Amino acid sequence: MLKKILKLDEELAQDVPRSNKVHSVTAIFNTPDEIIHAARETSNAGYDKYDVYTPYPVHGMDAAMRLKDTMVGKFAFVAGLAGLTTAVSMIGYMSGIDYKNIIGGKPYFNLTASVPIMFELTILLTGVLSIFGMLLLWNKLPQISNPLHDTDFMKWASTEKYGIAIEADDAQFDIEKVKSFLAGVGGKDVGVVYFPEENLVKRTPIFEKKFIYLLIVVAIVTALGGYGAIGKLVNILPYDWMHNQFKVTPQQPSTLFKDGRSMQRPVDGTVARGFMPYEYTGMPDSLVKLLSNPVPMSEFSIERGKKQFNTYCSPCHGYFGQGDSRLNGQFPNPPTLHSKKVRDWADGNIYNVMTNGQNVMPSYAKQISRDDRWAIVNYIRVLQRAENAKDTDLP
Repeated sequence: MLKKILKLDEELAQDVPRSNKVHSVTAIFNTPDEIIHAARETSNAGYDKYDVYTPYPVHGMDAAMRLKDTMVGKFAFVAGLAGLTTAVSMIGYMSGIDYKNIIGGKPYFNLTASVPIMFELTILLTGVLSIFGMLLLWNKLPQISNPLHDTDFMKWASTEKYGIAIEADDAQFDIEKVKSFLAGVGGKDVGVVYFPEENLVKRTPIFEKKFIYLLIVVAIVTALGGYGAIGKLVNILPYDWMHNQFKVTPQQPSTLFKDGRSMQRPVDGTVARGFMPYEYTGMPDSLVKLLSNPVPMSEFSIERGKKQFNTYCSPCHGYFGQGDSRLNGQFPNPPTLHSKKVRDWADGNIYNVMTNGQNVMPSYAKQISRDDRWAIVNYIRVLQRAENAKDTDLP
């Protein structure tokens, strides 16, 4: 196999046979000023099908060649717009039409939550379509070699000289006139480049045996390398230290505890450091006594309570606490928060219902923090006062 690879490498290194079909006429220049002058004169002479080759970017070359704006940027913009449109349409259809689901009282189509997906799909389509467009439209694959490759012209133009090539498909191309023109603008080593024979065949070069053999070799090397790295290397010292150690594996019984469980529940009565348990846990609101609101009524706490209420409470109680659920009969409607019973409740009673739950309403102790629950109580008081305003409340 190694001999075949070395033989294939030697064959690829040999100069490819050239045909009699002219690709271009080339010339070499010694300084950046000379190539700038030659590019400007070539453009002034009316040649369109030509290109300049330099070992590094030369300032002012775009203006000298009178280059037009490339289509790559416009193509990338259209590709990105297609990605953004696809993301918006996909999310809108999924969340707004195909699978409606109320999450925390948010609208079906949530723009803020959709931004990451829209951004990722925009970038993805921009990159992928730009690469394929560049390869297929501008580089015109499957041609995998340029006639200028493996020529003395390219060797000089890619190292320490500067070169210009006027292609044969230019409307004004006449091989003798082009030679005379390039010599007249200071060109050295004026020569003719012919198409390689492999570029003139109609069969695509990707089906060449050499290319297929190369793909097979790359696939075999990649498979063996991956198998060796993932299947063998990680299981030998010292790379297996993280893998082979005393640890708890998911879905596997533990030999440390008698019940076979890896994670144990805290001992009954365990209190976390710095945490004060709720003393009315599991008790009805009628037993709640001497529980005052530690969050003062302020504009900040009201806004905070409003945000939490609209997120967790409004799907069932409605935005104004009137019991007008937004779930369209998918869940029993709760009573209004403006009844005399609730208005006469102390703040602690409302807090207790949110903490312990009541009837079909579950506990929200794990979803809403203590301070946020008290802030919700403040906001409910504001709603109740607005619903039952007094004459003295008028300015």
